Amino acid sequence: MRLKPCIPEKVFEVIRTWITDPRTHALWCANRFDYPLCKKNLDEVLRDIRIQSGDTPFVAVGDDGEAVGFFCYSLHPVTNEGYLKFVIVDPAVRGRGIGKAMLRLAVDYAFGISKADAVYLRVFAGNTQAVRCYESVGFTEDKTERNAFVYQDESWDLTRMVIRRPGSFL
Repeated sequence: MRLKPCIPEKVFEVIRTWITDPRTHALWCANRFDYPLCKKNLDEVLRDIRIQSGDTPFVAVGDDGEAVGFFCYSLHPVTNEGYLKFVIVDPAVRGRGIGKAMLRLAVDYAFGISKADAVYLRVFAGNTQAVRCYESVGFTEDKTERNAFVYQDESWDLTRMVIRRPGSFL
């Protein structure tokens, strides 16, 4: 597996198929993107977060060159902290270690290339499969915001998780 800068025009049709229902969509992006996912809205949101916080979209590709995962990454230069957003893996390959491998590459990039001292991400506490995946890479709970998001008649807690660069004193 390798990471590549994401060119939405090349992978949109694939990523779009990974969002199979409104609940999966909400778990993935907290409804920051329209549902169903459309190219124009994806481009707009990616442009906005690039301008606001420097986010860069990445795609993880398998040995065959096919996209198997997606995420955005940014580095906050004042605090030297990295942020992962919109992490998703093709549901056809979940449970095979693909998410873990992609996240390890993302963390390696954050620590090795962007020289971040820590990397944060947010996940809904009830998304146990994602939480377990993040924990398997070394992320730990930093703090949880209770009732942070409402989905239909449910209220979801939002957990911020962190992994720190070895030797970092943050």
